[in-house]
Amino acid sequence: MEQRSNSLGLVFYILSCLLLLLLSFAGSVEAYKNYTVGDSLGWYDNLLKPNVNYQKWVAGKNFSLGDFLIFNTDNNHSVVQTYNVNTYKRCDYYNAEEKETTEWSAADPSSTSPHPVSVAVPLLKLGITYFFSGDYDGEQCQHGQHFKINVTYGQGLPIQDDPSPPPTTTTTPDDDQPTPDTVIPSNFNHPQDQSSTTDVTKESASIPLSLFTTTHFNAFFIFLAFISSF
Repeated sequence: MEQRSNSLGLVFYILSCLLLLLLSFAGSVEAYKNYTVGDSLGWYDNLLKPNVNYQKWVAGKNFSLGDFLIFNTDNNHSVVQTYNVNTYKRCDYYNAEEKETTEWSAADPSSTSPHPVSVAVPLLKLGITYFFSGDYDGEQCQHGQHFKINVTYGQGLPIQDDPSPPPTTTTTPDDDQPTPDTVIPSNFNHPQDQSSTTDVTKESASIPLSLFTTTHFNAFFIFLAFISSF
């Protein structure tokens, strides 16, 4: 009888630990990030801000699906995203392939009184993606206003809108390889915090307790009661 009691105690201890482990896991998943391009320098060419070096800014950062790039600039500078390396190298938005290039914010060269502009760009495709300012026939791009990044799967796009599983193989980024299509969530068009002016630290995002439904908890405690009846 004493041996049976000790066994039940051990079972209770193990199962309780498992339950606590499941609950503590709620804080272990990394959240999506907002990256402020250029940090406090913003998004400008080096004729206007000589200290900008966007490829240096990129170094050491891990960009994933679902992250946002926040471009703080003005209406004299544009934000162009492309998956075409030739468009990027030419700094040429106007002759770019429409399906591969997006102008998130157009510049107004005729403006004599620039005003601040903040543009939030979601990362929605895996692989290499390029950014540049296409204004003034590519002059701003040619003067440092450009960079490229590699977007990895990370935790993927929001699970309710991303039915595709993570890739099973890892490939080396190649500028000449086409970027695979990714399902774009219909409700995924704004970062979590657009007021951020610096990089948001990748914090832990809690897994909703709704994932552990009442049914799961009831089943767990019924199992405990079943064991204790022996």
